[in-house]
Amino acid sequence: MTSSTATRLLDWYDRHARDLPWRIPPGSDAAADPYRVWLSEVMLQQTTVAAVKPYFEKFTATWPTVEALAAAPEEDVMAAWAGLGYYSRARNLVKAARAVADRGGFPDTEAGLRELPGLGAYTAAAVAAIAFGRRAVVVDANVERVISRLFDIREPLPASRKAIRAAADTITPETRAGDFAQAMMDLGSSICTARAPKCLLCPLREDCAGYAAGEPEALPFKPPKKARPVRQGCAYWMERDGKVLLVTRQGTGMLGGMRALPDDGWSAKGDGSTEPPVAGEWHPRGTVTHGFTHFTVELAVQELSGKAPTTPKGEWWPVAEIEDAGLPTLFAKAARLVLASR
Repeated sequence: MTSSTATRLLDWYDRHARDLPWRIPPGSDAAADPYRVWLSEVMLQQTTVAAVKPYFEKFTATWPTVEALAAAPEEDVMAAWAGLGYYSRARNLVKAARAVADRGGFPDTEAGLRELPGLGAYTAAAVAAIAFGRRAVVVDANVERVISRLFDIREPLPASRKAIRAAADTITPETRAGDFAQAMMDLGSSICTARAPKCLLCPLREDCAGYAAGEPEALPFKPPKKARPVRQGCAYWMERDGKVLLVTRQGTGMLGGMRALPDDGWSAKGDGSTEPPVAGEWHPRGTVTHGFTHFTVELAVQELSGKAPTTPKGEWWPVAEIEDAGLPTLFAKAARLVLASR
């Protein structure tokens, strides 16, 4: 590899860069906004660009600056985040925004950014490069794939990550660091895809050792996925005067700090045999399933017949406005199941 590798990639990026709401186009005189760069990178972790766009636009309309986000109640941010998943990101988002507001702005180095809550090696490098033009080695899943093929790295993931980072370092330029990082991401997203890579369109084809070896699609090598365990439980729908009972989940647990339907902790058989939160006539409304990172939840949904008592602790939310409650996806599915049964 030579410096011409970066040059060819940047030339390609100048012509084919994706139009994204958080991105400054190549060649623009505008300066990148560290807040928008950071917010987008946090949202994009484990999430697709298509899913992130509407959330990003809503967040920046509601909280246009890091100071505005820092002043927001955490429960409002958690509700706005509902559906994006990985909710610890939202909690750290608020903590980091408050830390940035307290210090009067974002740190402009990788080391400084790493000190903010929730910023790991990748996010700190990405923000340093894209927002501040620092030379940083930015490696996400797309870049891992590009580098594995470019250098024909055959050691399986995750053991190969050290070699991937070292290889990426050799072609990361001193200038246009942010554009280079985004060009690598775009290349992995649109050309060097996981399946059926478009090698004939790739600006780095003549440098690619994986292409020369004849099997780029096989790289990077990954260990077989383990089957995710299944947790089962019950969720409970209780209405009173056109309102449904919602609870706020414990702040440090799964989906912590989020509004949700009352449930049994996902440790039951999910067959309705669990003791409900109040006595009464309960009716099964079906089961919803949702996958988390390390397990899948199967939740049997039970609805209380008649008017719910006022004794359960929680918040009575208008049923007609349930889509505005900011329920996480699992409980939003449960709510839709109940309403669809009517």
